[in-house]
Amino acid sequence: MTESVRSERVYEGRFIALRVDTITLSDGATARRDVLEHPGAVAIVPIADNGEVVLVTQYRHAVGEWLLEIPAGTLEQGEDPDWCAARELEEETGYTASRMRRLFSMYMAPGYCTELLHVYVAEGLAQGQSHPDDDERIEVTRIPLTDIPDMIQNGRIRDAKTIAALMTIVR
Repeated sequence: MTESVRSERVYEGRFIALRVDTITLSDGATARRDVLEHPGAVAIVPIADNGEVVLVTQYRHAVGEWLLEIPAGTLEQGEDPDWCAARELEEETGYTASRMRRLFSMYMAPGYCTELLHVYVAEGLAQGQSHPDDDERIEVTRIPLTDIPDMIQNGRIRDAKTIAALMTIVR
C-alpha cells in the first residue's frame, strides 16, 4: 500500500492534466510518480446485420499515423458513459443503434494514466448523417468480422482499444 504525501498539478489542457505525486512506498521509501489525469472515454464496436464491423480511420498526431479504429470519444464532465457511447457512434459514423450494451471497462495505461475506457457493442444499426468534431477528419469503413484477426496479425489494425474490443467479439 502506498500513501500520497504531496501532489502538484504541473499542466492543465483541454482534456487532460498532468500532476506529479510524491508517494510513500510500503517499505517507507519515497518515490515520485507522473500521473496523467483523463476524464475517461468510451469506445464502440458497431456491428451491422450482415456481420460487418464499422471502423473509422483517422490521423493520430501523437504517433504520426492514420489508424484504423473502432469509434471512440472522451467523456464530458459528468456525462453518463452509456449516453456518450450513443453520441460518439452517431457523431463519428452517422449510425445509430437500436441495441447497445457494455462489454467491459479497462484502464488504458494504469502505470501513469487515470483513463478508464468503457467498451460497448452496438447492433441494429441505422445509417444517418455523421457530424464529427471540427478538428476530426474521419473516414468510415465497413469490414467483415471474419477479416479482423488477419488485419490485426498483419498490422493493419494497431490500436490497442480496437484490438481488445474486436478480439472480445471475434473470439
